[in-house]
Amino acid sequence: MPIYRTGRTCYFTESPTHPYRGIFMHFSRKMMNIKPSATLAINAKVLELKARGVSVTSLAVGEPDFPTPEHIREAGIQAIRDGFTRYTAVPGIPELREAIAEYFRRIYGVNPSPDCTIASNGGKQSLYNLFLALLNPGDEVLIPVPYWVSYPAMVYLCQGVPVYVRATSAQHFKITVDQLEQNRTEKTRILIFNSPSNPSGSCYTEEECAAIVQWAVQHNIFIISDEIYDQLVYEPAKPTGLAVWWERYPEHIAIVNGLAKSFAMTGWRVGYTLADPSLIKILNQITGQTTANICSIAQKAAVAALTGSYDCVASMREAFQRRRDMSWKEVSSWKNVFCPKPDGAFYLFADISGLYTEALPDATAVCSMLLEKAGVALVPGDAFGDPACVRFSYAVADDVLMDALHRIRKALYEA
Repeated sequence: MPIYRTGRTCYFTESPTHPYRGIFMHFSRKMMNIKPSATLAINAKVLELKARGVSVTSLAVGEPDFPTPEHIREAGIQAIRDGFTRYTAVPGIPELREAIAEYFRRIYGVNPSPDCTIASNGGKQSLYNLFLALLNPGDEVLIPVPYWVSYPAMVYLCQGVPVYVRATSAQHFKITVDQLEQNRTEKTRILIFNSPSNPSGSCYTEEECAAIVQWAVQHNIFIISDEIYDQLVYEPAKPTGLAVWWERYPEHIAIVNGLAKSFAMTGWRVGYTLADPSLIKILNQITGQTTANICSIAQKAAVAALTGSYDCVASMREAFQRRRDMSWKEVSSWKNVFCPKPDGAFYLFADISGLYTEALPDATAVCSMLLEKAGVALVPGDAFGDPACVRFSYAVADDVLMDALHRIRKALYEA
């Protein structure tokens, strides 16, 4: 059996080409803190079950069920027909960088220049490259809990130290300045800010954003604002990105966004960052030495998305709001379950700790039972730093969503 150890000890496994010859490798200590993405792991399990003929409904993955809008797909097809298939400038073609800048003018009324932007292979690369550019070993990053699953792993990979700031369901999962101050130390370097939130769907108000920004600026703490769901905010809530604050304090804030969620472009892998030009130059260097430019065809599609009509976004947002209302009404009626009503994104994050028993002691056990008995996949809150909760994605068709929730209710209360 292979032997796997960490630290200075060599790893031993069998060579696939020489099964009786040992291979000794030194793996990075950083990998001790890295776990596979829980959401992707659950999705893989669902695909495996489906391949075996098992009927499973997944409410686990944050992926819109809508197709990429036709005018965006056509722009990609035209790029292929035009032979636009070669390397481009590392930060993106000029048309795309201008389109990103125009997005912030169009939506938030700020006026960045294209040299304040850089395109990336999805929002994940934008986030990771920012951590890589800004962190030194031992620097601390404040991460509000619940958090998106990849934040801590990215911080660890960049040799930073995650510091968790917990917001409870009673707070609608929103941290306060007082909580941030209680966790601030001399090593605090970055605050990761996510509104609307994955997994909770919570949105911060303008007043809450202002208080957090002013606190961060006062203490010279850099804010990375993850705004990937900024177009998926439901009335009466309003989008509250930090672009206005970025224009005032560009040396203190970077904004990450992308096209995956709002434009149903998950597979196209287009993200982007808005930051001070001096930081963009560093991100450009990192990108140039790692991935170089993003897909040339996806860039042309992204230009069409950002500069075209947003009617498609409004249509998807309307459908998500309807699903939010349907699913929240159902889940909030369940006994011993508390679910704050989300203002954005496409998730419910429900506190199910009132359901825990000796047989079902935690969220992981509940999710395993529901996968087996109800045929529905959810994500346990442990993946997001809150073991009291589970995450439901309502990015599926209305009838599929409600059928899955009814099956969950039956498994929980009629067993």
